Amino acid sequence: MLVADDDDDIRLALELLLVSNGYRIIHAQSPEEVSAKLRSECPQLMLLDMNFSRDTTSGAEGLSILDELSDAPFPIILMTAWGSIDLAVEGLKKGACDFFEKPWNKDKLLNSIAQQLELAKIKQEHAGYRELLSTNRKSTNANPTTEWISQSAAMNAVEQLVEQVAQTDANVLILGENGTGKSLLAERIHQLSARQSFPLISVNMAAIPDNLFESELFGHQKGAFTDAKQNRVGRFQLANKGTLFFDEIGSLPLHLQPKLLRVLETGQYEVLGSSQTQQADVRLISATNADLNQLVTEQAFRQDLLYRLNTIVVNMPALRERLDDLDALAQRFIAQFCEKYKKPIRELTSNALNKLKSHSWPGNIRELSHVIERAVLISREQQITVQELLLDSTTNEHSVVLQPLEQAEKQLIEKAMQATGGNIIEAAQILDISRNALYRRLEKHKLA
Repeated sequence: MLVADDDDDIRLALELLLVSNGYRIIHAQSPEEVSAKLRSECPQLMLLDMNFSRDTTSGAEGLSILDELSDAPFPIILMTAWGSIDLAVEGLKKGACDFFEKPWNKDKLLNSIAQQLELAKIKQEHAGYRELLSTNRKSTNANPTTEWISQSAAMNAVEQLVEQVAQTDANVLILGENGTGKSLLAERIHQLSARQSFPLISVNMAAIPDNLFESELFGHQKGAFTDAKQNRVGRFQLANKGTLFFDEIGSLPLHLQPKLLRVLETGQYEVLGSSQTQQADVRLISATNADLNQLVTEQAFRQDLLYRLNTIVVNMPALRERLDDLDALAQRFIAQFCEKYKKPIRELTSNALNKLKSHSWPGNIRELSHVIERAVLISREQQITVQELLLDSTTNEHSVVLQPLEQAEKQLIEKAMQATGGNIIEAAQILDISRNALYRRLEKHKLA
């Protein structure tokens, strides 16, 4: 909180009052120092004296500062020893939130500060929800929630566990290969939970640059760092009272893990640029295809963080382990893509279905989705045939074709890219190489 007053005694008195009530204070004793402080700090609230050294009664200096701070992201409360209704009205017109006289009533002052901070928090939350709705509306419409399919024994076991734990607030760790539907399972848990009427916010941990990690999760205030041109609401605040889903949690760099561990242990965090501690109220679901225990052994993942994440562990089976669901999954994708491309509903021939069941599915359900989408696009008749699936009839998980190593590498990369729809991160994970290594091989084989 910034206290701007030219009187040393006033600033000291306000500091004693406010610090004893949990606030952190920074000082400014002139209009010039106000400008200097705001270039390096972004307070949550400002107490602004109306009169500095120029004169003692007009309030012109305070009004001039208000003009300069017309778009300030924080509330401003005016104060003066020379109370005037006209001056107060003028200050409020210029953007001040409240006005009090010196000497002040400490209870009224503290109440005013608390009210303005709460109002600012509500405005920030509303801005965050508007941001979330505007950025996600298109993707929500393009990818409607699909029905949950659990006809196989493997998925029945998953469903039974989910029904047991969904109503609790226990943290859940979902394990499984790429493309198995871990994010859909997280959505399923949220839908069955007591938090279902509040947001489910997803975060791809592999896609967050290190230098934006805290801003993305905890938010920032305008001016908190060089590129912070406006307030940003963090994911913990967007997910308040709802569910926060951390996808690819195993990719979180070791040096960032303590920042996440702190909020999981204490439930507390600070928005960048703010000194006020926020309280997190979220249910946490995480997912990864990595072996976190192995990463702990390799000292690439903190064991205490793993303990916070894996209260309940759910293993999502690979598609090859739930073939009893394959027919229903294929029919769902056929209906989805026929609607998307405005085509009559297609049916799979029995040979095509058998072909699907004999495929090894290294890309799991995501690969199945791509295969069906392509088949719907190229099919001309009412039925989808084996030929239209465009699956390699000679390849299965047990066969190895002897060929030059360079050619085998190229085929593996092509298959991984096809299975993941061209997603570099996921293809690199399937191939168990780094993204940079995959980029180099794509260039070498002229696949980029």
